[in-house]
Amino acid sequence: MVKRKLASHDNLKITIEQTGDKFHIKENSTFRSLELDFTLGVTFVYSMADGTELEGSWVIEGDTLKGVFTRKDNGKPLTTTRIIVGDELVQTYIYEGVEAKRIFKKA
Repeated sequence: MVKRKLASHDNLKITIEQTGDKFHIKENSTFRSLELDFTLGVTFVYSMADGTELEGSWVIEGDTLKGVFTRKDNGKPLTTTRIIVGDELVQTYIYEGVEAKRIFKKA
């Protein structure tokens, strides 16, 4: 519950830059700043804001950027998608059958 309360006030801003199959992501929030580079289909390790480590990769399916990751602490899968809808980025997480969405407005 504490993590949920903190997440609701993190003021996260995401910048996504794409060059071919390579991506550069900048995440800036109240709690941390992160820059991440990845290539589609190539496995990498990512650390979430709460310190949870994930291993997986991103692919593009139609208009959707889809990430399939495995938590390193318990081996459970986490799937996330990012899609542009109008002037918004809709980010969805699915973990243990629970789906959460976050919507970012274009700056």
